[in-house]
Amino acid sequence: MTQDEQKQAVAQAALKYVVDDAWIGVGTGSTANFFIDALAGIKSRIKGAVASSVKTAERLKGHGITVDELNNTGELAVYIDGADEVTAHGAMIKGGGGALTREKIVAAASRKFICIADGSKLVPVLGKFPLPVEVIPMARSYVARELLKLGGQPTWRQGFVTDNGNVILDVAGLSIVDPVGMETAINQIVGVVTVGLFARRGADVVLLGTDAGVDTRLVKG
Repeated sequence: MTQDEQKQAVAQAALKYVVDDAWIGVGTGSTANFFIDALAGIKSRIKGAVASSVKTAERLKGHGITVDELNNTGELAVYIDGADEVTAHGAMIKGGGGALTREKIVAAASRKFICIADGSKLVPVLGKFPLPVEVIPMARSYVARELLKLGGQPTWRQGFVTDNGNVILDVAGLSIVDPVGMETAINQIVGVVTVGLFARRGADVVLLGTDAGVDTRLVKG
């Protein structure tokens, strides 16, 4: 299977986790887009969706799926999104598309988090993919210096502004053996809005696309 075929397979498999007559959270990125396209086929079963980005909201609306704000929906039944890297324990790096803060908010507000990814995203240790950190613009240089102290090599994602009006530092050179500890340490740097480490609230289920089909990893009961 090609990478796109694997993404399509896990997107289709994720439909079984959609809860009828409920609001669901939907992520951002290429794999999430395949899920949105698949979700369109069962849109009559759900109340609607909460989007983790402007682009996701536009794609959902384009399929005629009702989109509402999290403030109006309350707790979500399930959140379905991709990952840039994921471990067998459900810890992830997310934010390659720049939507990490809203993704983390929607994930936190959901009872269950289903991660969908092609097989190349499964790693033993997080960090090969540069770790995105959303930062208040005036704190960019300060936060970069603090990230250097943690052993990272931050690069400003120039020409990019998040949906929240902030900037992103992509941090290379990390081997994240303690994802929860690293997430906590970076979140405590003044000026950081969110770090793209999803460890304290990781995935409950990981659906991985493989040449043999979808590999389901139940991380949490």
